[in-house]
Amino acid sequence: MNSKQTPHTDASNQLATTPINQFDKKAHAWSARFNEPVSELVKRYTASVDFDKRLADQDIAGSLAHAKMLSHVGVITPEDLSDIQKGLSQVQAEIESGQFVWSIDLEDVHLNIEKRLVEIIGDAGKRLHTGRSRNDQVATDIRLWLRSEIDLINVELHALIHALAKLALEQADTIMPGFTHLQVAQPVTFGHHMLAYAEMFRRDVQRMRDCRNRVNVLPLGAAALAGTSFPIDRHFVAKELGFDDVCRNSLDAVSDRDFAIEFCAAGALVMTHISRLSEELVIWMSPRVGFIDLADRFCTGSSIMPQKKNPDVPELARGKTGRVNGNLIALLTLMKGQPLAYNKDNQEDKEGLFDTADTVRDTLTIFADMMGGVRVKPDAMRSAAKQGFATATDLADYLVKKGLPFRDAHEVVALAVKTCEIQGCDLSDLSLEALKAYSPSIETDVFEVLTLEGSVNARSHVGGTAPVRVREAAQALLNEIENSH
Repeated sequence: MNSKQTPHTDASNQLATTPINQFDKKAHAWSARFNEPVSELVKRYTASVDFDKRLADQDIAGSLAHAKMLSHVGVITPEDLSDIQKGLSQVQAEIESGQFVWSIDLEDVHLNIEKRLVEIIGDAGKRLHTGRSRNDQVATDIRLWLRSEIDLINVELHALIHALAKLALEQADTIMPGFTHLQVAQPVTFGHHMLAYAEMFRRDVQRMRDCRNRVNVLPLGAAALAGTSFPIDRHFVAKELGFDDVCRNSLDAVSDRDFAIEFCAAGALVMTHISRLSEELVIWMSPRVGFIDLADRFCTGSSIMPQKKNPDVPELARGKTGRVNGNLIALLTLMKGQPLAYNKDNQEDKEGLFDTADTVRDTLTIFADMMGGVRVKPDAMRSAAKQGFATATDLADYLVKKGLPFRDAHEVVALAVKTCEIQGCDLSDLSLEALKAYSPSIETDVFEVLTLEGSVNARSHVGGTAPVRVREAAQALLNEIENSH
């Protein structure tokens, strides 16, 4: 049909013959292919803009880098690039000021931004999408966003480790019972106990850093799935956006969500460690135990019982761990049946991913503050350490050093413990004569190992609970954090 001909008016041919510029401005980028509009219910069901609009900054950053590359290789003109840069700057300003109007008709963050860009700068905005697809665009956006989230989470992990190490340094000599099976096992120090959690969170930092390496790979350039025939320069874009490398296979680039699963797994481990600490805080704060107290700002009262002080933050963190674990399972399940390459299923990757990042970051921020203000009750800890024959292993070790085989020493001490249970006393309360009845090897020096201080001080190897080692380990952690900044 030449320019003098008029379009057919036959309804069956209306969409096929109507010039593209006569379509409703709200039409989708693929409207020319379809004979009827998407229903309102399907529109709501398939739209992601309500949650993926938080990727707007990353979407604009990716678009700016893509446009700069297109100009670099000669696909668009320098004038187009200048218009795109100015237009995207205006779009970003509108978003930041709250003036930007998000439309569910445009489905997602990408089309909303692109439509507004075209409104501002015209045809130059339409050229921006040359050589890319929303498939590689969204994969790039998520990686940019997640890279930043990992960096923020590691800052908060370091803050929590710092709080724990500082607390350990202060409480290196505070003796408390160490438990197995929640039964009193051997004396440790509260500082040593705090360092155990510091080690868990230190591993979390390492996992997050390792995960970041695989996040920081550029998918842009894979287009829909097979790459593009335009002479793009993917490494140029990677350098612009701070990526370490580019994805090596276009099919994998658009369909891979391993990096998101890996982050959710690392996040689930962070929350698992938080949950274990939370459980202990709840137990320790109970008046039946009374090892610690938390600052009032992390607790609430009761609407009916005026005496209550409830450890709500640790309890809620313990509960939120289940949701973060659920996000991991949901993402694994999302990916398990997908053929290559991109599928609409992948739209479901974001909400759980966003929730995990938000929950982990907020929880760490609160816990770093909360642990820095823990009030320790050393008398209650010491009293508890005297229960349950915490120095029984020390007596067995003492007998071994005197030449008794360990299994025999174990049996001797077990008999002594049984006597103490009957008499209602501790091993250290038995007289030298009473102890000698169990083994003639026992001498006066036995009472040095039966004290709580003697027990913890005897374990002075690396990783042991001796206060000198606790202080060394705590200071090493503080130095490590200081040097990482």
